[in-house]
Amino acid sequence: MLLCIDVGNTQIALGVYEGETLVRDWRMRTDPRITADELEVAFRGLLREYAPQVGGVAALSTVPSLLRELRLMLERWAADMPAVVVGPGVRTGVPLLVDNPREVGADRVVNTLAAHHRHATACVVVDFGTSTNIDVVSAKGEFLGGALAPGIDISMDALAHRAAALRTVELVPPRSVIGKNTVECLQSGVLYGFAGQVDGLVRRIIAELGPAAGPVTVLGTGGLAPLMAGISDTITEYVPELTLEGLRLTFDRNVRSTSVKPGSTNDPEAVSGQVAR
Repeated sequence: MLLCIDVGNTQIALGVYEGETLVRDWRMRTDPRITADELEVAFRGLLREYAPQVGGVAALSTVPSLLRELRLMLERWAADMPAVVVGPGVRTGVPLLVDNPREVGADRVVNTLAAHHRHATACVVVDFGTSTNIDVVSAKGEFLGGALAPGIDISMDALAHRAAALRTVELVPPRSVIGKNTVECLQSGVLYGFAGQVDGLVRRIIAELGPAAGPVTVLGTGGLAPLMAGISDTITEYVPELTLEGLRLTFDRNVRSTSVKPGSTNDPEAVSGQVAR
């Protein structure tokens, strides 16, 4: 079995794959102060009966303070198995057609890989996380860039903190767009407002790509994607495991398809600027 680990700013997602099938997945809260030992204890507690069956690990971290702890944890726990931590020199096969490839987060790269693998069309990936990432993928699987906006949760927290009369509310659709009380007004403004933001950006992106791009698939992923996909006019598919799937594909490319150590000087496909730090 392959264990995939996605360390995000808000949550850590884990998934266990048997071949191409996601057997089980978990989520835990991200603590930027957690140590390698604490990560190992937490992961073993979640995996339980799956832990002895794990024969490889693919991981990434968008939290710089946790990347070192993740590597330390894997050196101890997964020392006797192949492990890939997405970073410079790890092969993804995703050309980054941006000004500075090293600025592109590892999660955005593997999401691009997974989206193109699923559809083989031009894609727009909307990732509802700590920030709302909108990434654009060409029909050839190239990362073209995208847009970044504050995430829904941090926007709600900022509003509640700065406005004394307002508070955080449960993020569920209100009875109507026209709210009849403070809670419904907040729910309407946040949910339909963010949906409008996403739809507006996606439409502009598709228009900018033009007819030459061919059909464009719009995917939603991330913690709040199930809610937002239901009220967005442009998101056509919700894929909760998109980042984990991208990690699985990256592992296949670096370990299962070659005997050359990924990122080594003997690896002809290793490109230092191909994936982010």
